[in-house]
Amino acid sequence: MSYTTWPLRRMQIIDRHRNPQSPRRLCAVLVCVLVQALTAGISQQAQAAPAARYTFAVIAGTLQSPADEAPTQRLIDAIGRSRNVSFIVYDGNLRGAKETCGDALYERRQSLLEAARPALIFIPGQHDWTDCGTAEAGSFDAVERLDQLRQTLFADPSSLGQNPLSLTRESEVSRFRPYRENVRWQLGDTVFIGLNAPDPNNHYLTAGGRNGEFEDRVVANAFWLEHAAEYAKRRDARAIVIFIQGDLDPERYERPDRFAWLRFARNSRRDGFLELKRSLVKVAQIFHGPVVLIHCDDQRATGGFVIDQPLRNDKGEVVTNLTRIAIAPRDRLDQWIQIEADMARRPPFRVSVRDVPKNLPLLPVQLNPAAQPAVQPTPASDENPPALSAPPALNQSLNPASNLPPLLPAMPQPETPSDGLSSTPVEGGAAPSTNSAPATPNSPASSVQRGP
Repeated sequence: MSYTTWPLRRMQIIDRHRNPQSPRRLCAVLVCVLVQALTAGISQQAQAAPAARYTFAVIAGTLQSPADEAPTQRLIDAIGRSRNVSFIVYDGNLRGAKETCGDALYERRQSLLEAARPALIFIPGQHDWTDCGTAEAGSFDAVERLDQLRQTLFADPSSLGQNPLSLTRESEVSRFRPYRENVRWQLGDTVFIGLNAPDPNNHYLTAGGRNGEFEDRVVANAFWLEHAAEYAKRRDARAIVIFIQGDLDPERYERPDRFAWLRFARNSRRDGFLELKRSLVKVAQIFHGPVVLIHCDDQRATGGFVIDQPLRNDKGEVVTNLTRIAIAPRDRLDQWIQIEADMARRPPFRVSVRDVPKNLPLLPVQLNPAAQPAVQPTPASDENPPALSAPPALNQSLNPASNLPPLLPAMPQPETPSDGLSSTPVEGGAAPSTNSAPATPNSPASSVQRGP
């Protein structure tokens, strides 16, 4: 048998022994494969369906002295007992203004945050690094303390807490390798951004010479905001939420002036948040859905929080799709700010103040052995308080090993907030819709509402 005739004879042999029912079997196999493919596709689509309703909590500045550690742990534990809370944001200031910036203090406070049941995202603030140069804080170099935080609290690719969330850090971009504190994560159809922009005045220094740390971070922050806006736009996100610690004073907005260098009589106080406010205006232009900015404000937020739309663009017009939430609970150790999101509701976000239950006991803080201060051990006695037991397992709705959004249970009816805030819409925004039609991303009304 020659080489050229072998394939033809082989086909004839196969055809002679072929089962006459093979076409039916082939069709049956094809139908089974098609059904399995469709079933797998529907299953993957159901798993990837975004969570339209979720809740998160925001606290800030609770740790100002060692005496605040146990109440802060009780506060975080009270938030973790709410099963509908997806994550916690600690919006800056792990230490008080008169505490040292030593490594031992940061390790102790980090261990406290790690005990949170939900995922916890930490945003650096004023007392965490910018104020470390004072004599009371130990006369540290501020930039060196920021680098130390990047190597410790921001070292992992995920958040803090017992059920951490996967975070995307700006350090993954080679050009901005140092900026591990700038993060992005997504829950459902909302994109969240954490940014290093602290008080006072965004760490703008008036000393002579180049303000290198400030200028480099301004570029990094602008890139991260615009990148997140493009990311949310391409992912068809419904909203963007941005966290910073510093009060950027959005009412003060200076329009770009090409000939400012010709004017000698200029304002001596340079606005360190100027570039950030311009970046926020650009974010609102790129992404047409609701943009929510959350930051601390201890002076004006006397009722727990303030909601407004103070930012204007270069034409002097109000940026209608950007809403600011300035937070400052009256009792920082017994209250937290709770924000509930429902994308089938207008406005989609509601803000309220929640209180720690009065029957929740105050227990001593349990720390990791590595975070314990270097002191001589004391003999045990019956007078020593009992150690805090390990917290129970958290609701497994947040899966750190998966990039898919968690499937959150239906939210119970919210309780009436302790501060008596009504459910009226924010001034300047549209009244909430009575139907359940989903909010459109192009809606110019305020996207945040007071009340439960």
